[in-house]
Amino acid sequence: MNRVGPRPWAAIFRAMTRGLDAAREGRPLPSVSAVARENSDPFRVLVATMISLRTKDEVTTRASKALLSRAPSASTLASLPVDRIARLIYPAGFYRTKAKNLRAASRLLLERHDGRVPSEMDDLLALPGVGRKTANLVRNLGFGLPGICVDTHVHRISNRMGWVRTRTPEQTETALMGVLPERYWIGVNELLVRYGQAVCTPISPRCSSCPAASFCARVGVGKSR
Repeated sequence: MNRVGPRPWAAIFRAMTRGLDAAREGRPLPSVSAVARENSDPFRVLVATMISLRTKDEVTTRASKALLSRAPSASTLASLPVDRIARLIYPAGFYRTKAKNLRAASRLLLERHDGRVPSEMDDLLALPGVGRKTANLVRNLGFGLPGICVDTHVHRISNRMGWVRTRTPEQTETALMGVLPERYWIGVNELLVRYGQAVCTPISPRCSSCPAASFCARVGVGKSR
């Protein structure tokens, strides 16, 4: 059973924000959030999110800017050779596979959606290289639609704090939708990604200085700082 009782969500997220103010002052936003803040065009968000998978933020930012400056639309991206796309997004992780998926996805957008990125989950999942994480982030940041984007940080912290008890990100998404008020669904990914990078790290989290420690069940935490 994944459902837990009501929690003081506003207090928890305020505490995390205080922790970020102390730990990450002056540091950049996660790459896809930064792209969306600059221009929330769904195509730009889709491209940046597809590049970001298993890639560091700074690399994603550079690769996204390089590709989008050359191919700002599905029609221009679909016309580029795969090798050219790969060179533009290098050294993003799995850049050759991503180059193939980016062009294939762009061509499918042209064939099925007049070159526009769809907002429906099923339509997004039909695009090559797009899973639920990518689809939710596009819906969140590109369309302002509610949904919970679960990556490794969201999955880890949600279980560590005792909000859910799940084994996979997919299970975490479903479980969180059952306990987290909808008004927090869009913002929770950016908050937990940043918190997971700065405070609630995968190994040896900074529990002694965590402002949200009083709300945390510390599930699975061994060594901490």
